[in-house]
Amino acid sequence: MATTDINVPIRERVATPASAKLRLGSLTALVIGSMVGSGVFSLPQNMATGAGPLAILIGWAITAVGMLALVFVYQSLAVRRPDLDAGPYAYAKAGFGPFVGFNSAWGYWISAWVGNVSYAVIVFSALSYFFPAFGDGNTWQAVLGASILLWLIHILILAGIRQAAVVNTIVTVAKIAPVVLFVGIVAVAFKLNVWTLDFTGLGNASLGTIAAQVKSTMLVTLWVFIGIEGASVFSARAERRKDIATATVLGFFTCLALYALVSLLSLGILSQPELAALKNPSMAGVLEAVVGPWGAVLINLALVISVIGAFLSWTLLAAEVPHVAGKDGTLPKFFGRESERGVPSTSLLITNLLVQAFLVITLFAQSTYQALFYIASTAILVPYIFSGAFAAKLALTGESYQGGEGRTGPLVAGVLATIYGLWLVYAAGPAYLFMCAILYAPGIIFYVWARREGNQRVFQPVEAIIAVALVAVAILAVYEMWTGAVSAL
Repeated sequence: MATTDINVPIRERVATPASAKLRLGSLTALVIGSMVGSGVFSLPQNMATGAGPLAILIGWAITAVGMLALVFVYQSLAVRRPDLDAGPYAYAKAGFGPFVGFNSAWGYWISAWVGNVSYAVIVFSALSYFFPAFGDGNTWQAVLGASILLWLIHILILAGIRQAAVVNTIVTVAKIAPVVLFVGIVAVAFKLNVWTLDFTGLGNASLGTIAAQVKSTMLVTLWVFIGIEGASVFSARAERRKDIATATVLGFFTCLALYALVSLLSLGILSQPELAALKNPSMAGVLEAVVGPWGAVLINLALVISVIGAFLSWTLLAAEVPHVAGKDGTLPKFFGRESERGVPSTSLLITNLLVQAFLVITLFAQSTYQALFYIASTAILVPYIFSGAFAAKLALTGESYQGGEGRTGPLVAGVLATIYGLWLVYAAGPAYLFMCAILYAPGIIFYVWARREGNQRVFQPVEAIIAVALVAVAILAVYEMWTGAVSAL
């Protein structure tokens, strides 16, 4: 029996009860909640580690253009191809075939659950301010606490998607407020002479050239914007289709303003070397320098609330993509099973078991928050690149466009989003690309499984070549890491 074609809307294949539909407020909160997690609280240190003020400005400019292009891509595709649900992976499959679509779904899933591991690490790193036994978030006490948090969130989501979304909306408001307060206080205390001290960063030889500094900021800025596609992923559950585009745009501009202000204003409080030396969440150290110890307490508490909210958002996202992929035959059918409440229960369980396994690995590998979010950022590049390429392809071919409808804007947005994604692949460097190859390669087993379930040809010739190349790179990566030539964790 052939698998269901992806062009059949999921809302027709699996009806979503009206009571479970998400409105504009919930969708916007899901976008913001997915983006504003741990990253914003660590931005001052993460950005200053490898760059001075000038390079950070350039990095934000590049990111603003690239991510805005991606926003326009998702905004356009949500309206132009309303038959495609689950966002990034559906676009890749429709535009470039089942194997590319599968890898987009797989990569998005990897990014989501590895990102959740990083959230678990950073939330207990923040709690170590109050309970030193948690260390950098990778002690046995921290792993135990993170495991309890993980399964509590699991239980909450099993209660129903809409109930979880309501909780997420409340948490999103609670975590944005301290960030706005931080921006206000630091703006008042801002010192221009501190900000312009070694403005280019060239006075610190370890930072390298301006180009090298800009490159060092790329995965950090990408990490804090991951989640911009959150409303698209839940498109099948949206009450009104047009709300997806509105929620995406609102979420982007809200977060861009907060992120840029947090990182740039901090450089007017502490110098680049001082920021680079701060323990994460580094916003705590910056605010403490302005108002005293209560500032550090506030930020650490805000981080805990924020990350728990992001943990919830990303658990929802992580479970949704393989669930939809299981429904249309991209992944094996068991991923598509639902509970009586319409929750993707099997996908959710598998996702959280993987998070649990990696939490244990962090205990033995002593993996840091930054290493984990670099892997998560690199893994998501495949779905981002192919989303942009699909938008460009539609504009070039005229598919889904009416006679006199303009195609220049969508074409430019698609091309820019694709170039931005490819630039980030270069910026990631070999260590994280190798780690992602190791995580991508096992997915081929599940792809073959799904294709055989649907009595479909497994690979086209080009797809077979891509699969062999991916396995070869993964084997090389394992060898390089075994010999110590490359290390990501």
